Amino acid sequence: MLFQNAESAGPAKWDAFANDEELPIAQFKKHSSNLPFGQPIPLSSISGPTYVTAQTLIQQVAYSLSDRLFAYSPETFDLDVAVKGWSSEQAQNGHGWRPDVHSMQTRIGAGSIALGYLFSKDFDLKKRHIPQTLIASSSSLRYLYAALDELSLLYGVASPFVAHVAAVDYAGGLSRGLVSDYSSALSTVDEIGLGLVCSSSAFESQHMALFSTLLARVIPTIHIYDGISMSRDTTRVIDVLDQNNLCNTYKAILKDTALSEKRHASPEEKVSRLLHAFNGELGTPYELFEYHGHSSPEHVLVVFGTVESSLSSQIVASLAEDGAKIGVVCVRVYRPFVEDSFIKTLPPSVKNIAVLGQVHDQPMVTDAASHSALYNDVLAAVTFAEKWATIPLVVDTKYSRDHSWTPKSISRVLERLSRKPGGSPKTDAVQGQGAEGDNQSPGSRILNVSAVQQYTFWDIDESASVNTPIVVSQMLSKDSSRNVTVTAAHDNLIQGGVTRTDIRTSKRTIEAPYPVEEANVCYVGEEKLLSSLDIVRTVKSGGSLVVRLPAFKEEDGEKRLPSMTRKQLADRNIEIYVIDPQASSSTEDGTEAFLTQLAFLRIAGNETSSTNLKRLSTINGNTNILEGFVSDLDKAVRKIEVPDSWSTVDPETSAPSLPSHINTNSFTGFETEKAEPPSILRDWEAAAKALTFREAYETKPALRPDLSVKTHTVHVKENRRLTPLDYDRNVFHIEFDLGDSGMTYDIGEALGVHAENNQEEVTDFINFYGLQPEEVVEVPSREDASVLELRTVYQSLIQNVDIFGRPPKRFYEALAEFADDENERKELLTLGGPEGANEFKRRAEVDTITYADILLEFPSAHPSFHDIVRIVNPMKRREYSIASSQKVTPTSVSLLVVIVGWVDPKGRDRFGQATRYMNKLRVGDPVTVSVKPSVMKLPPSSTQPLIMAGLGTGLAPFRAFVQYRAWQKAQGMDIGAVLLYMGSRHQREEYLYGEEWEAYQDAGVITLLGRAFSRDQPQKIYIQDRMRETVDEIIKAYLHEGGAFYLCGPTWPVPDVTDVLQEAIAMDAKSVGKKLDSRKEIDRLKEELRYVLEGKMVPINHHTLGSNVNANQWGLVY
Repeated sequence: MLFQNAESAGPAKWDAFANDEELPIAQFKKHSSNLPFGQPIPLSSISGPTYVTAQTLIQQVAYSLSDRLFAYSPETFDLDVAVKGWSSEQAQNGHGWRPDVHSMQTRIGAGSIALGYLFSKDFDLKKRHIPQTLIASSSSLRYLYAALDELSLLYGVASPFVAHVAAVDYAGGLSRGLVSDYSSALSTVDEIGLGLVCSSSAFESQHMALFSTLLARVIPTIHIYDGISMSRDTTRVIDVLDQNNLCNTYKAILKDTALSEKRHASPEEKVSRLLHAFNGELGTPYELFEYHGHSSPEHVLVVFGTVESSLSSQIVASLAEDGAKIGVVCVRVYRPFVEDSFIKTLPPSVKNIAVLGQVHDQPMVTDAASHSALYNDVLAAVTFAEKWATIPLVVDTKYSRDHSWTPKSISRVLERLSRKPGGSPKTDAVQGQGAEGDNQSPGSRILNVSAVQQYTFWDIDESASVNTPIVVSQMLSKDSSRNVTVTAAHDNLIQGGVTRTDIRTSKRTIEAPYPVEEANVCYVGEEKLLSSLDIVRTVKSGGSLVVRLPAFKEEDGEKRLPSMTRKQLADRNIEIYVIDPQASSSTEDGTEAFLTQLAFLRIAGNETSSTNLKRLSTINGNTNILEGFVSDLDKAVRKIEVPDSWSTVDPETSAPSLPSHINTNSFTGFETEKAEPPSILRDWEAAAKALTFREAYETKPALRPDLSVKTHTVHVKENRRLTPLDYDRNVFHIEFDLGDSGMTYDIGEALGVHAENNQEEVTDFINFYGLQPEEVVEVPSREDASVLELRTVYQSLIQNVDIFGRPPKRFYEALAEFADDENERKELLTLGGPEGANEFKRRAEVDTITYADILLEFPSAHPSFHDIVRIVNPMKRREYSIASSQKVTPTSVSLLVVIVGWVDPKGRDRFGQATRYMNKLRVGDPVTVSVKPSVMKLPPSSTQPLIMAGLGTGLAPFRAFVQYRAWQKAQGMDIGAVLLYMGSRHQREEYLYGEEWEAYQDAGVITLLGRAFSRDQPQKIYIQDRMRETVDEIIKAYLHEGGAFYLCGPTWPVPDVTDVLQEAIAMDAKSVGKKLDSRKEIDRLKEELRYVLEGKMVPINHHTLGSNVNANQWGLVY
């Protein structure tokens, strides 16, 4: 592994002091734990030395060298947070353009969009040599498996492909937390045949990301690294390559390897030559397998993984200095596994080899018949080697994904290895985490504690000072003589959410991937944590404990501090300080954090000088505010005397065994939800009183009291299917008579249809659930809790409660409270928690489970109806573009609708609620509707041309546009050109409003009718093809005559259609000898409302349109 120069080199970058008289207040906001100090960092500012996270460096490599990036990051993991920010800022990569960043959902079929892009007939072959990059967590690999497998088979004709994978997954069961998952990657590359490279520390993460990208030219490669701590720790890296040097290094190594490449060399030979060229260009000592330890060891440990490699190499180096004949081999490149290089790395003196191999779970650890993947490779290489007269014993020391490595646990493994006799079993196991109170082994201390300052912060998520450690560490980093490292962990299962943050500072580089065990100063922001965690154990003897205790009195020490806390303070000579924010006259709402920061700095020995105040004020607050708190420190911060009596504990008082570290189960704080107002089931007499004595009960009649928008009642005038009965898509035209509703609408607006649930299904649910349909429920309005709505159970289920909608996770959690059966309760909690994410997705996206289905599935969970109203989401209106102009049809409004329907895995017909409701409406039926404004506005002048592109039902607003232009022409107004491009699959079945369009063309309203029926000929023709055929007409109408362009329908054609418009802009500029940036011109047209999109981001799946659908398509297939 690569270590940095020990001494600090160069100043850390930070903003200059402000010298403003007004002294604005800086506001600190933490954006993501994956960003340095939680703050966004510009791509151009990444250059050494600088403070970064490993994940940021990996994203820099990916963004700089890739054509496109495909990210499969769970929402709170933020693995792609930096690249998304750079892309939104239009930052260019090393090839001179902004790479597209596709943030995708992790689900079955993941990776298909990347495959579709790589092997698309439209793929630009000039980019074939440019890498395509995937950013993901190891939990995504099982969903990416099929795509990676197919890619490996077709790799000879594909672009270089590299996946940067954070080794992190969520484990359920007893662990209930995040785990470092390498086993998924090890098994995946073994089965498919991919490359696998591991980073051993944050300091080499950029180099290994670069090396993996280079290796991707030989074999599709996964670059894996610890995703829980190492990749998120903010630390100072000295030798960071900026984007320019990164790209130049990449090109130089490619050139070097191309010159020396043998035509028929094996992957093993290629990776060895590539690493040699890599080291030659960067001056680094990387090896495929790296040995650390005694020069003539008898016992060698083989490890793979970030924390495993970092800890074991440092501990073994320490033991070897003491004369222990022990060593460690850190596997950097697992695939291709170069056996000759591995055997060469092993010293000839070795007698015992222990392979520290990760397996999936604890049952595999205890199963003697199963082996780790790494063990199989090591055993095969050693067995067939001719290096030893007596083949060394190879032992499989297995551990599960939920095992967290510390110096103590690594030392215990090494100690067992050194005691292992020659005839020991060939399997071993690391069971559990080991007792935290074990005596330290000689190699467990890898830090010179006297040269490192260590601080620990414990707080709850809702604390006003929860960001204090990030602010303090950022301020400390402004001292160029320091190296600062920050590590944060979250446990959302203690006290509603607890965070622990460790800070280490030193004049030398720090590599310590484990929690602080001997803090110089420890801060506790919530006194209850002292009763839940053994925090004082993490404080060094003679250190300081700082506790926030509001309204503290001198005699409160005995009452407010647990007995075991008091005993440890006395026994280990630990000082205790109390911060009382109520004693500060400067503390107001939102300012307590300033007091905490300054108090901690003073106690930790960092003077609150004017220089430090200025440094702190650049992060949050200003110097005036901070100086006010400095003057209050003597009042708000007190040192408490620790009496000798505290060392004595009542023998009858049992000392609970508490953990000294939290279990990391999240990367963010717990999101609290506001309690919903309760609903009360009332009988018919209560409703009768409210309706009879309206004035006394302040009852107000309303058409739909549950809705916050102005609604109208309209009646069905026409409901006509436009596609043939034997066609698989039911597209229908529905027209409503406005009558005396008073409803008005403008061109381009949308009609919100307040649909109702199916009456038969509601009746079936009422009977199954045992409800009384005429019972009255009084529900506080969701818009205003002070307003009560009276509705019958039947009315609520028909109009108000989305009982046949898709439930979110929180419904499972809420329903668990009502389950009498313990197994059902546990299953509901699992489905509502992180460990049930995969099953929840399957239920939602494959089985399309509804609220009613869940209530049927878990009969012991039987909430009353007023609780159902509380935990089930309300029904929402569905909005549809209006397909008529009120100038032409003053008493009616029209919609163009397609039925959404599918068959679920149980063979049940499923339908979209609103489209099914409208399809069954008959002439004369009343419907509740409301009007929603839209961005689809006509240009101000009737002579401005219209260029419209509509796919399927996306033609709806353009029918209104054309009707309005026809009306204008009938009024004697001059009208501009009207270019209409329409797309669907077949002319015979889906030529929607075809006769109308042709009639308007004959009448001179439509100037050009571009029809693209994609499936009516051997080659597919899309609207962009028709637009490209008539680009001269587009140039004239759009650019010369000041027209406006509109696209309505699914969003997948947007890039292709935009390309046509950019080509038109470029052609027009070239014809007059101008140089014009067509992309910027499109942006200008957007600002002028001459480029308007109204898209439907509804992902296609097999439920709606059959199974023959590309994963990279959206909305409507045609």
